[in-house]
Amino acid sequence: MNFRFMLSGSGLFIISLLKAQHAEIKGKVVFEDGNNQTVEVRIKNTEVKTTTDKNGMYSIKDLLPGSYQLLFKTGGYEESEKEIFVEKQDTIIPDVLLVHNGKKIDEVVVTGVSKVTLIKENPVAITRISSQQIEKTVATNIISSLVKSAPGLNVVETGPNVSKPFIRGLGYNRVLTLYDGIRQEGQQWGDEHGIEIDPYSIEQAEVIKGPASLMFGSDALAGVVSLFPRIPDENDGIVHGKITSEYQGNNNLIGNGMHLGYKKNSLIAAFNSSYRMAKNYRNAIDGRVYNTNFEEKNLSFLLGRKTQTAFSRVSFTLYDNLQGIPDGSRDPNTGKFTYQVGEGDDDIIDNRPVVSEKELNSYTLSPLHQRIQHYRLYAQHHQHIGKGDFDVKLAFQQNVRREYNHPSVPSQAGMYVRLNTLNYGIRYNFPKFSSVEISVGANGMIQNNKNKSATDFPIPDYDLNEGGIYTYAKWKYRKLNVSGGIRYDIRNVSWENFYVQTNPITQFEEQISHSSANAELRFPSYNKTFRGFSASIGAAFQLTKQISLKANIGRSYRAPNITEIGSNGLDPGAHIIYKGNRDFNPEFSLQEDLGISARFKDFSADVSWFNNNIQNYIYLSLLTDGQGNPLIDSQGNKTYQYQNASAQLYGMEAWLSLHPEKWKGFSFDTSLSVIYGFNRDKIFINKGNQGEYLPLISPLKWSGNLSQKIATGAKIISAVTPTVEMEFSAAQHRYLGLNDTETATPDYTLFNIGASVAIRYSENHSASLLFQANNVFDRAYQSHLSRLKYLGNIYNMGRNISLKLIIPF
Repeated sequence: MNFRFMLSGSGLFIISLLKAQHAEIKGKVVFEDGNNQTVEVRIKNTEVKTTTDKNGMYSIKDLLPGSYQLLFKTGGYEESEKEIFVEKQDTIIPDVLLVHNGKKIDEVVVTGVSKVTLIKENPVAITRISSQQIEKTVATNIISSLVKSAPGLNVVETGPNVSKPFIRGLGYNRVLTLYDGIRQEGQQWGDEHGIEIDPYSIEQAEVIKGPASLMFGSDALAGVVSLFPRIPDENDGIVHGKITSEYQGNNNLIGNGMHLGYKKNSLIAAFNSSYRMAKNYRNAIDGRVYNTNFEEKNLSFLLGRKTQTAFSRVSFTLYDNLQGIPDGSRDPNTGKFTYQVGEGDDDIIDNRPVVSEKELNSYTLSPLHQRIQHYRLYAQHHQHIGKGDFDVKLAFQQNVRREYNHPSVPSQAGMYVRLNTLNYGIRYNFPKFSSVEISVGANGMIQNNKNKSATDFPIPDYDLNEGGIYTYAKWKYRKLNVSGGIRYDIRNVSWENFYVQTNPITQFEEQISHSSANAELRFPSYNKTFRGFSASIGAAFQLTKQISLKANIGRSYRAPNITEIGSNGLDPGAHIIYKGNRDFNPEFSLQEDLGISARFKDFSADVSWFNNNIQNYIYLSLLTDGQGNPLIDSQGNKTYQYQNASAQLYGMEAWLSLHPEKWKGFSFDTSLSVIYGFNRDKIFINKGNQGEYLPLISPLKWSGNLSQKIATGAKIISAVTPTVEMEFSAAQHRYLGLNDTETATPDYTLFNIGASVAIRYSENHSASLLFQANNVFDRAYQSHLSRLKYLGNIYNMGRNISLKLIIPF
């Protein structure tokens, strides 16, 4: 016999008798989403516990025969309990499946300049969006998928596959998009193309709401959308993966994607591919909207080596998108969509031919379309050195953008630009010393933009060189976490004289390398260096175990982008003539944030407030003639010029989730966001819509989602989860009405219903079949941030019924 003695708090000895022949239990924990992280396995109401190994295996020894309640717990997943009976011999426990819980406040985020950190300890407003949340959202692109899960994030849309992220009223080059930690560079100043990323390859996303220049330099003034692709983590030498297939009825979208992953010892490899195509979308007012169809192909590879002290990988991605260019032209008698057949003065809009039903109901793109190609090759290395670690990143990107707008010569691109970008970054995290963590680093990019064989030249050829250095520190004392840092950036933008002349044969404009009698100096040479300091300081205080308080103040910097300082011509895809301003200075913002988070067993909630003051705020304003009429060309394209002023934006976001512990499977999520934006130029004081309000400000939005997971107990269909959702967008009467830049937008309410079915097809894997009907009542509406509202008064997508099948293996 063996005896174990334990001393209790009262000083009494408790003697536990153990048999000489010990019983042992063994088992494995698997994750619903294929993840593989450490899980704590505890015998409930005791101190006996262990953790899983890298393969999810666990064991507990020295157990007396009898009944026990096992508790399985890890961050980001719902706790699981399992009752077991231990006999005299070893007992094998059936696999335990853990289900993701996106409402956990202790989830880690990896976006930032230091090590991974807990959300509750970060003073910045960050929303983490899981793969389950992304997969259960029906959308035609990745940015639109994130909007429902991140209050304060909105999109400016130019059709179903062109969505630009806006955070708290700011977008374009004020929101930085990251893919696998690499900043996305692809002419993001343009309205008419979206983010060049495969939506089926994304494992999770993080949205930073607020100034993030400290982390990434210029272009993160409003925040960051960070997208993370899947990386294999099951170390068993077996190929695992996921197949995604979907169909959307409104625009007949067909999408298929595949992920393959392999990990054996230190070797990691992954492959992703997808193909999506869609017809023109439709609504109750316009029918099918001409030139909103698209065809998209994606491919990516990853090869890496991971050890206990290092992780090195090389990745390659390819994105190829053919996208229609809607212009909204219609027949004046019937209101049906028409298409362009003439050039210049020969193109009389009211005499354009009507688009046939066959052309409207087709996957084939119009000759007038755009093609976006994006290539990305990058290497990353993470190394532990003692108790410190460092990261190195090097990436090359090429973005090729063609816009075909000549019906007489369909193969001739109106715009044809090639953007090469070299990104670099290095960061060192010092060993933790007395509750203090310090990180230092540098990052930047080198860019070259070149106009190729085109006829329209909205921006010049240019070179851009940018770099920044920073330091960041975190200090933790009991329940208080304080963090902040400082950064200095420098950016140089330059170009040579850019001459244009009319080709005597084609009558199209063309670029020439020198001045001549018939040449026009479209872009005089330019060379300017922009500099800026960024800084932030914030604190997170764990008031109780369930309630966390946050406060942060940050100063951000943004250098003007190329179109704001250099544009001088038609962007054929946007149907806008842009005029830049060479005298602009950088934007600087000072933003204050306050937040409170609560996580209880039965409900979770977040509330955050922000106030943002911007110096040298740059915005677009419509140009008019002496009579106040818009300046337009023969094809009806309006002319806009960039202006600057002081600006202020403030607002709040709130989120509430009800998930009663005793009501298994029930969830009700609701969110609210509101933003106010004002131009603080003295000439617009009390002018209201005539200049006082900023453009592209989303109105108040509210949404609610009710779901109930129903466990069937069946072997194949293990669970069914019906959902009901309502989305309300208030009327927007605070708009930039000066020179008819914007118009008011009425309110609308949309209802969505759906259901997901878990189909267990093997011992460790379940497929998901998702049904969703968006805009069930086929409500005709216009989003205030839809650019198609101003291209022929086009309405948003009508009822959309979809099916999606996801099969992990």
